[in-house]
Amino acid sequence: MYAVVQVRGVVKTNREIKDTLKMLRLHHVNHCVLVPDTPAYLGMIRKVKDFVAYGEVDRETLATLLRTRGRLTGDEKLTDDYVRAHTPYADIDEFAAALCNGEMSFRDLVEIKPVLRLHPPRKGYKTIKRTFQQGGALGYYGPQINDLLYKMR
Repeated sequence: MYAVVQVRGVVKTNREIKDTLKMLRLHHVNHCVLVPDTPAYLGMIRKVKDFVAYGEVDRETLATLLRTRGRLTGDEKLTDDYVRAHTPYADIDEFAAALCNGEMSFRDLVEIKPVLRLHPPRKGYKTIKRTFQQGGALGYYGPQINDLLYKMR
């Protein structure tokens, strides 16, 4: 499972990139979506790699994000009681583990919003004009995306 965070805005950007971000449900900066590891999604991520940060999210970080930023319709918080009532899992931690393993998806829960609206990272981005490998904030983070998500929780 990949976490994809939009880092840059799309003013004066190619139409294909705007459409791809729309298909990924990334409409604003600092929004995050969770996508499965499939060739279709990887192709979409590679197309917008200069506007997003992405990497493999782990279970603990995902559980923290769902607890703090997970929302239901009506802007209600995602709670253990809701997960217990609508899934076969006892709490958010088990649900996050199932999401990471690919046993469940966000679409299985009807009322959960697929976009996590995150806070800008504490201490800010290094630069949004360079890739992560060059010392910036864009592109592939690998497992270090968890550090960025922790700063944005």
